Amino acid sequence: MIVKISEKDVATLRELAMETYVDTFGQSIKEEDLQTYFATTLSMDNLAAELANPNSQYYFIKQDDEPVGFVKVNQGSAQTEQELENAFEIQRLYIKKDYQGLGLGKKIFEFALDLANKSTCDWVWLGVWEHNYKAQAFYAKYGFEKFGQHEFITGDTVDTDWLLRKPIMKEEQVKKGTRC
Repeated sequence: MIVKISEKDVATLRELAMETYVDTFGQSIKEEDLQTYFATTLSMDNLAAELANPNSQYYFIKQDDEPVGFVKVNQGSAQTEQELENAFEIQRLYIKKDYQGLGLGKKIFEFALDLANKSTCDWVWLGVWEHNYKAQAFYAKYGFEKFGQHEFITGDTVDTDWLLRKPIMKEEQVKKGTRC
């Protein structure tokens, strides 16, 4: 089940975000850099502000009524990059380690793609760590292609994320001239 996250869920979101971030990147980031990231990007105040932003949405994916993953999507000024005009960003997508391989990541990713397709945006895009080959192959299956890269900074740790995009312009948008 996929449900929209509200401000009352910020503590649950934070715990899940910290757990999945450590599982995904903990081997390559120093502990003090992780703690800096948790105290800033994943702080209660920052997550609450993101949840209050009308251009961002978070969604939990649940298994047996327990949140086991989440996705964050952004439009307009909430996007982390402004390189693509009229775009929809899938910013964060994480699944707990014990629930990976069950198709939940695919399910919530396709949910996010459906949100993008229902928008009036021309592009859907995301960033992926340059060394996350499994995720890169997954996104390639959906037609995403690299269009750039940026630095992702966690404390003193500087990684490179590839920026991947896919066009989503629909025929009716072209006719109406609507924008994201």
